[in-house]
Amino acid sequence: MEELFYTCPYCFSGVSILADLSLPEQEYIEDCERCCNPIEFKIIAENLQLVSLEAEPLGQ
Repeated sequence: MEELFYTCPYCFSGVSILADLSLPEQEYIEDCERCCNPIEFKIIAENLQLVSLEAEPLGQ
Protein backbone atom coordinates (compact mmCIF):
# COMPACT_ATOMS: atom_id res chain seq x y z
CA MET A 1 0.00 0.00 0.00
CA GLU A 2 1.21 3.46 -0.87
CA GLU A 3 0.11 6.75 0.67
CA LEU A 4 -1.10 9.11 -2.06
CA PHE A 5 -1.84 12.78 -1.52
CA TYR A 6 -4.61 14.78 -3.20
CA THR A 7 -6.59 17.99 -2.76
CA CYS A 8 -10.24 17.51 -1.82
CA PRO A 9 -12.47 18.96 -4.58
CA TYR A 10 -14.95 20.18 -1.95
CA CYS A 11 -12.99 21.65 0.98
CA PHE A 12 -9.61 22.00 -0.84
CA SER A 13 -7.76 20.39 2.07
CA GLY A 14 -4.64 18.37 1.43
CA VAL A 15 -5.58 14.78 2.29
CA SER A 16 -4.11 11.32 1.73
CA ILE A 17 -5.43 7.86 0.87
CA LEU A 18 -3.84 4.42 0.80
CA ALA A 19 -3.78 2.67 -2.58
CA ASP A 20 -2.60 -0.71 -3.79
CA LEU A 21 -0.38 0.10 -6.77
CA SER A 22 -0.14 -3.57 -7.77
CA LEU A 23 -3.55 -3.06 -9.42
CA PRO A 24 -3.18 -1.34 -12.82
CA GLU A 25 -6.53 0.51 -12.67
CA GLN A 26 -8.85 1.34 -9.80
CA GLU A 27 -12.06 3.34 -9.50
CA TYR A 28 -13.88 3.76 -6.22
CA ILE A 29 -15.71 6.24 -4.00
CA GLU A 30 -14.46 7.30 -0.60
CA ASP A 31 -15.48 10.16 1.69
CA CYS A 32 -13.06 13.00 2.41
CA GLU A 33 -11.67 12.53 5.92
CA ARG A 34 -12.02 16.26 6.60
CA CYS A 35 -15.40 17.31 5.17
CA CYS A 36 -17.02 13.85 4.66
CA ASN A 37 -18.16 14.56 1.07
CA PRO A 38 -17.96 11.65 -1.42
CA ILE A 39 -15.03 11.68 -3.85
CA GLU A 40 -14.65 9.50 -6.93
CA PHE A 41 -11.06 8.26 -7.27
CA LYS A 42 -9.49 6.98 -10.47
CA ILE A 43 -5.99 5.57 -10.03
CA ILE A 44 -3.73 4.21 -12.75
CA ALA A 45 -0.47 2.43 -11.89
CA GLU A 46 2.24 0.75 -13.92
CA ASN A 47 5.08 -1.37 -12.54
CA LEU A 48 4.05 -0.45 -8.98
CA GLN A 49 4.42 3.27 -9.80
CA LEU A 50 1.62 5.83 -9.80
CA VAL A 51 0.82 7.05 -13.31
CA SER A 52 -2.36 9.04 -12.62
CA LEU A 53 -4.55 9.99 -9.66
CA GLU A 54 -7.86 11.79 -10.18
CA ALA A 55 -10.03 12.91 -7.28
CA GLU A 56 -13.33 14.32 -8.53
CA PRO A 57 -16.58 15.33 -6.85
CA LEU A 58 -19.09 12.50 -7.09
CA GLY A 59 -21.15 12.73 -10.28
CA GLN A 60 -18.83 15.16 -12.09
